[in-house]
Amino acid sequence: MGSPGGLREVRRLCHWGPLVALSVVIVCSATAIADAVLWYWPLDTAGGSVNFIMLINWTVMILYNYFNAMFVGPGYVPLGWTPEKSQDCMYLQYCKVCQSYKAPRSHHCRKCNRCVMKMDHHCPWINNCCGYQNHASFTLFLLLAPLGCIHASFIFVMTMYTQLYNRISFGWSSVKIDMSAAKRDPRTIIPFGLSAFAASLFALGLALGTTIAVGMLFIIQMKVILTNKTSIESWIEEKAKDRIQYYQTDETFIFPYDMGSKWKNFKQVFTWSGIPEGDGLDWPVREGCHRYSLTIEQLKQKADKRVRSVRYRAIEDYSGVCCPVTKGVKTFFTTPCTEEPRIALSKGDLILATRGLKHWMYGEKILNSAGDGSHSCQRQ
Repeated sequence: MGSPGGLREVRRLCHWGPLVALSVVIVCSATAIADAVLWYWPLDTAGGSVNFIMLINWTVMILYNYFNAMFVGPGYVPLGWTPEKSQDCMYLQYCKVCQSYKAPRSHHCRKCNRCVMKMDHHCPWINNCCGYQNHASFTLFLLLAPLGCIHASFIFVMTMYTQLYNRISFGWSSVKIDMSAAKRDPRTIIPFGLSAFAASLFALGLALGTTIAVGMLFIIQMKVILTNKTSIESWIEEKAKDRIQYYQTDETFIFPYDMGSKWKNFKQVFTWSGIPEGDGLDWPVREGCHRYSLTIEQLKQKADKRVRSVRYRAIEDYSGVCCPVTKGVKTFFTTPCTEEPRIALSKGDLILATRGLKHWMYGEKILNSAGDGSHSCQRQ
């Protein structure tokens, strides 16, 4: 009989995000290895052997960091957690779901249904949160995946170039590619045919797309890491500036966890042991900052959100489906690209909207006190 933990990890893996991500890794790696060994750089040469080892190395390192980020997880605030000093509770938010106080830098994830230590975001590609324990592995995956894809792209391009170079003939008004047996390289075990060309071209597209998309994510992650922030904390800092400007107060918000140098901030995430510094609950702060500067600012923003919130009453029933086809074409095509749950509404329900788009609002049903975060619902 399998353990509940093992079953949970299998379910985590059997999600569209990991399945797509692993498929891209497998297709690019397998195609690059096949192209290199069979047609571009055979193993009977020193360069071919080194190239083969490098391709295997990229694959192993990418998968190692990917599975580390997925299965090690971000680390969760213990259920029922309270600060050591009872008077510190006044600086912290309380999570009704976890029945505990939110430690500094932690946030509740509705997908994981737990308060996550130093939560950065919930990533659908690993079907888990990126946070305190797996931030380094996740970022290394974002670095290694583009580097491996660049290497693979070079193999794809050179394979197609070397195999098609002697097969292309140019006429006055046409270009012909001869894929017949007469043009085949006698040294190859398997001839480079049309299917091999199509597979290489498809893998090249995947590799280039992955390089651009994942490379941009890596740059974003490094920007927040070098300031010792998370994506959520960057957003909190922006809202702090907006709140101070809106009320024209004399206060100044200083992010408390910036250690003053990029190298010190870098070491907060990346260590030689692979184990991040600290315990994920208590964090060093820069000189002159209060231990709970960030959580105090969060409490101010939460109070401000309540002041600025607008109450609405639903005039139609809404099932809570992701893409409602019965609520209008514009509503359907402007559905927020997020996995956040939609609130099922009945006619007459009261909604407290905290922010909104043209056709959608973010907020919570007033009578529903089960959760402690915002949801998205349709604007009526």
